[in-house]
Amino acid sequence: MGNPGKSMLAAIAAVAVMFATSAGAQEAKRYRFAYDQPRNTGYSVAGDLFADKLKELSKGTMLIDQYPGAQLGQEPQLLQLIKAGDIDFAIISSANTATISPQAGVMSLHFLFRDENHVIKGLADPKVFEALKTMIDETTQGLHVIATGSQGVRHMYSKKEIRNVGDIKGLKIRVQATATEDLMFPAYGAQTVHMPFGSVYTSLQTGVMDVAENSINVYLVNKHYEVAPVLNLTEHEANNALVFISDKLWQSLSAEQKKWVLAAGDEISQKEPGKAFELERSAATKLKSIGVKIVTDIDKKSFTTIADPYLDKLAKDLGPHAEKIKNLIRAVN
Repeated sequence: MGNPGKSMLAAIAAVAVMFATSAGAQEAKRYRFAYDQPRNTGYSVAGDLFADKLKELSKGTMLIDQYPGAQLGQEPQLLQLIKAGDIDFAIISSANTATISPQAGVMSLHFLFRDENHVIKGLADPKVFEALKTMIDETTQGLHVIATGSQGVRHMYSKKEIRNVGDIKGLKIRVQATATEDLMFPAYGAQTVHMPFGSVYTSLQTGVMDVAENSINVYLVNKHYEVAPVLNLTEHEANNALVFISDKLWQSLSAEQKKWVLAAGDEISQKEPGKAFELERSAATKLKSIGVKIVTDIDKKSFTTIADPYLDKLAKDLGPHAEKIKNLIRAVN
């Protein structure tokens, strides 16, 4: 007779392996990550970076299912779903975040960022991130910021050329629903119209609206060039976004899982903005090739002369968090 101890140990080891594999299989959990833009945008870049990093850090136990293209709702609805804990993660523009935390409007201040490099550095800056996280935690409930993101900078598009501030006088322009937009565009002499992103195409087509504004890639992938064939590179505003986790999920995570989530979030803050600007450049090339008129020689000074005095005033009016965030962004070199 062989050594019973040995065969018994082998049997115990086999059972242990079985338990470990079944436990491993049970431990893999899937989480919903939603956004309102299609794939091949800065938002899907963020989703992919986050999903890959979280899978790697959690050794396959935390898996992300992405819901692009407003499948689960437009941004204002997504904010409510995440606050309620009905979805786990979402990437939302900072402008739409202002619907639940008005001070987030600071990220939409016109000409707050000097250029592309300043956007990339500003969004990756740990002090800026910390101030944004604190602002959300102290001004609203049900969700937390885990990353910053970008879809480049915003430009005005229309059926006509916009070369200086005088060219938008009296025009109806679709803006995001923030106090900053409602103050800035009228200061330029335009009229503001609020509407969900999904209605922009038809409104431009029917003439309900004369102008819309967004980043180049968003303009391309949503085919807005079909109804507004002139893209004017005004660069008036950074197209910032925040990535949220629902508080319901956050509270249920272990300390180790929270670390993984934050590290995967940091992956977005560090890498996504640069990739978003790469998308912007390839989108511009594609638009040119299909005959879209891109106006580059814009008298930006005609806009900044009006906008600059508002920067400090608006940040101050929004509140102490907004003022702090503006100062931190301005200090990034």
